[in-house]
Amino acid sequence: MADRRVERRISGDDDDFDDYGMAASSKGPGRENTDLTDTEPRDDPPPSPNAPRKRQRQRPTARTRRRSPSDPPDENTSLLRSSRSRIRVQSAAVDASSRPSHPDASSYYGAANHGFSRHHSRHESWGHRLIQALADRQDSMAESKLSVPHDERIWYDQFTCTDWVHDGIADAYRVKQLRRRKDWWGKLIVLFDGAQGWILSAVVGVLVAVLAYCIDVAETTIFDFKDGYCTRAWYLREKRCCPHGLCTDWRSWSEVLGDHPFGEKWTKFTIYVLAVISLSIISCLLTLTTKTIVPSAYRMSTLDENLAAEHSRMPVDIDNEDGSGSVSPRQTRPDDLLPPPLVYYSAAGSGVAEVRVILSGFVLHGFLGLKTLLIKSIGLIISVASGLSLGKEGPYVHIATCIGNICCRLFGKYDQNDAKRREVLSAAAAAGVVVAFGAPIGGVLFGLEEVAYFFPAKTLFRTFFCCIVSALSLKFLNPYGTHKIVLFEVRYKIDWEWFELAGFILVGILGGAAGALFIKASRRWALSFRKISVIKKYPLIEVVLVALVTGLLGYWNILTKLPVAKLLLNLTAPCGDDESDDELGLCVSSIDDIPGVIAMLIAAFVIKGFLTTITFGIKVPAGIYVPSMVVGGLMGRIIGHLVQWIVLAFPTWKIWGTCPLVQESTCVQPGVYALIAAGSTMCGVTRLSVTLAVILFELTGSLDYVLPFSLAILVAKWTADALEPLSIYDLLTMMNSYPYLDNKHKPIFTGELADIVPRVRRERVIDISRSPLVPATSLRAKLELLHRAGELDGGLPILRDNILVGLIPAPDLEYGLDNLKDESSSLCLMADIPSIDDDDDDDDNPDPTDFTRYIDPAPVALDIKSPLELVHECFAKLGLRYICVLKNGRYAGMTHKKRFVKYVRELEEEQHAS
Repeated sequence: MADRRVERRISGDDDDFDDYGMAASSKGPGRENTDLTDTEPRDDPPPSPNAPRKRQRQRPTARTRRRSPSDPPDENTSLLRSSRSRIRVQSAAVDASSRPSHPDASSYYGAANHGFSRHHSRHESWGHRLIQALADRQDSMAESKLSVPHDERIWYDQFTCTDWVHDGIADAYRVKQLRRRKDWWGKLIVLFDGAQGWILSAVVGVLVAVLAYCIDVAETTIFDFKDGYCTRAWYLREKRCCPHGLCTDWRSWSEVLGDHPFGEKWTKFTIYVLAVISLSIISCLLTLTTKTIVPSAYRMSTLDENLAAEHSRMPVDIDNEDGSGSVSPRQTRPDDLLPPPLVYYSAAGSGVAEVRVILSGFVLHGFLGLKTLLIKSIGLIISVASGLSLGKEGPYVHIATCIGNICCRLFGKYDQNDAKRREVLSAAAAAGVVVAFGAPIGGVLFGLEEVAYFFPAKTLFRTFFCCIVSALSLKFLNPYGTHKIVLFEVRYKIDWEWFELAGFILVGILGGAAGALFIKASRRWALSFRKISVIKKYPLIEVVLVALVTGLLGYWNILTKLPVAKLLLNLTAPCGDDESDDELGLCVSSIDDIPGVIAMLIAAFVIKGFLTTITFGIKVPAGIYVPSMVVGGLMGRIIGHLVQWIVLAFPTWKIWGTCPLVQESTCVQPGVYALIAAGSTMCGVTRLSVTLAVILFELTGSLDYVLPFSLAILVAKWTADALEPLSIYDLLTMMNSYPYLDNKHKPIFTGELADIVPRVRRERVIDISRSPLVPATSLRAKLELLHRAGELDGGLPILRDNILVGLIPAPDLEYGLDNLKDESSSLCLMADIPSIDDDDDDDDNPDPTDFTRYIDPAPVALDIKSPLELVHECFAKLGLRYICVLKNGRYAGMTHKKRFVKYVRELEEEQHAS
């Protein structure tokens, strides 16, 4: 059969990243995009994954297993139809001479759309691409599959893993097709193709800075509205209204109300508490609009930052080792035995854990879409302005990644390939750290150390470029009017003394311990308080309670009432250089002032630590970076004043040298201790090391304190690892059951591949020993068995006399079966036959029962005695979904990435327990 449009469907729902992070799209030239992303959330019961397929078997002549758009959702609704979107893949435009010679090239060729049409007039214009990038790409939730043209193909499903090897091969063919033209216009096209990455990095950097500027200005203005307003211009914050201090232009709400009804003091207090609660409710309600319901068949736990307070009951593995093997592939699970549907809110929390998982190749719908970007940005402004103990720095990473994802739609090279898109998302995440801390180098290291799963030299350089562009743009915008990128940027003019090294080490130990204890406390709080049925069912109640407690406890302490970024600035600023220090009373002039300051700091430390613990995980956009730094800064300031008191109390000790004679309060700067403790505590929470040392260095701009910063963070990480082996984001990843395989840390492997390989079952293989023709009904039964086992991205090995000759991915098999006119009587070709292949060259209508174009003829296979260390490297470095297993050259089983991740987690738990 001759060339025509190859219809293939790759496991998934979306043609872009905006719904799940790492699902690529492939849009044919000139075709209209029908993405169904970011649809309205549903509260309907979760659908059964098998019901649509049963209806297909009852109506064998039907070409679709989808319901009508007019049918209301019920128990028989297809899985995640609310996020169904299509992509169109065309290979008809590529002539026969341009087809790749790779034996499986047709599979990659049709799937990735690397064959460009020669009819360039059908390509989408830049204006069309820009409109698509800015659009939210919504469509009907229940669009019937009958309305989908047959040249369309669906990509990655929810909670599946992307295939990096496949995407890499697809991009190689795309580049080869581009370079076929040898004229000057072809060279210009290749040059522009290579420049797209730099253009995209620059655009992302500028847009991230602009959005960060808007958030910074808006949240500081709304924060001051809790106390009063500017009569001269209501939209000005207090500092802009009264730049030189107190003035008559700023009126408090108690003045407006005439100190009624409770008097000046209690009226201010009441208004403040009501404002905190009101803003928190608004932010929570916005966040709840991003609710996503996931059918229980996906076997996941809750996906927000409540540390999986509601664990899902894992169903019995359909591949149990001790079973008889007689499980019918047509057997279905009763709906009453399924665990409840799973719910997550894409705008809640910081999103750093999800970004890290998405960059590893895991599909999460709704986390990087335009709807999430807008709601999270607005909700973040309101939640930070409310005065809750949370920060905006962590969500900046998520917001920046959303911007990078949306901008990828402007260029087909990145919009249609996950591997290429991953480069842009890594750079965007790093730009989020730049606007959060004003640290370009720290942002690059953050991408390398925390979020990036694959970070080659090319990605490193582009990330650095994106970070520099973002930093320059934000500095030009000047959000705080201080010509600083961030509010808590400080400068130290006095060098440290050698005797202070002991204090720095002590601060590092305490900071690491505080971070580890915070993780334990957060997990305990989530598994106790958030397991209450009312709190679990109505997350708004928890937000109201936390806001009430925050208002009641935080109002009376001058330190806890400040926004976290401003409080961190006052804690770390050197005395004599900032007027706010004198206003807060943190700078001392004699030894008699120190006890009162320490008492105030201890009270603020207890309150802030408690509020940060109960705030982390509520359903509002919230970060943990700066709140953890504030808690550490309070502790470090206490230690700094203690060291200062000792020097002043015993000035004659020779160990001090000339320190007691420097200034009125000695050479000891409590702000230095506060900043070191802030970084140490953040290290204990996130386990960032080199990144944090560089961020602290860039915040101070002083080479003198590189050694104290590095030493304290080194000690803090040792201490935190000893007390709690997991970081806060490792804990979230583990508790949420993400199939995330850490490529930086791995347990000690002593076993072999045989330890994790299930036994071979006839329902899990396609045997073509007798004939290459297999009944479609048998293939459908095997496919349903994979789906019930949760392996939506799995595959079926093809055997001939127990020899592995190929593998057909489950999504491709499902697509091929869906296109059969009469599934009940069709026989599907599962191996190449020379006579049929010859006929293909002369026929413009390929036989839909020919499944050879979907088969991978060379799946990755390892011997059953292969060490697990090698298996880990294959999954982590190659990004494979599954590995076939051979024994003496014959097929012995197959292991999926999710199964291996489960084994790794169990092994790590055993090693940690011992």
